[in-house]
Amino acid sequence: MNNVQEAGVKAFDALKGVFGYTNKMQTPRVQKIVLSVGTGKLKDKNKVELIQDRLARITGQKTAARGAKKSIAAFKVREGDIVGYQVTLRGGRMQDFLEKLIHVALPRTRDFRGIKPTAIDDMGNITIGIKEHTIFPETSDEDLKDVFGIAVTVVSTAKNKEEAEAFYRHLGFPLQDAKNKESK
Repeated sequence: MNNVQEAGVKAFDALKGVFGYTNKMQTPRVQKIVLSVGTGKLKDKNKVELIQDRLARITGQKTAARGAKKSIAAFKVREGDIVGYQVTLRGGRMQDFLEKLIHVALPRTRDFRGIKPTAIDDMGNITIGIKEHTIFPETSDEDLKDVFGIAVTVVSTAKNKEEAEAFYRHLGFPLQDAKNKESK
């Protein structure tokens, strides 16, 4: 059992006094993690293959192409054109990725001062924007000219923002404190 799984098991004991849980099934859990990369209307086939390869290396899973939902004439995009790639992680791969994200990747981020609590939405999910995919250890550092950003969304069963923030802090997410929020 890894640290993230142990933290989820211990979440009931830590949070039951604060939120009045009477059953372990009331404790929030992480349902899935979605990683997505927007490519826009990228024509360079090599860059697209690089994005797919790097995302597959980082997650250990093949990427899925995502098409445009609407045609937008100003951007010369037609409905169905591929505008990004995404990976959805569940189960063991999700737990492994979450541990890698919290303990390895985020501390390697340049000038990292924590995740703002405003990244948590009202439904209890947190979305983290990563500017450089090179913070993950699976990426090779010699290709620094082809750096792209990744959006990581952690979907939980938390009922509201306060419950989600306490749960993410318990899991070990480096969330900023209230005093840091006021100074920025």
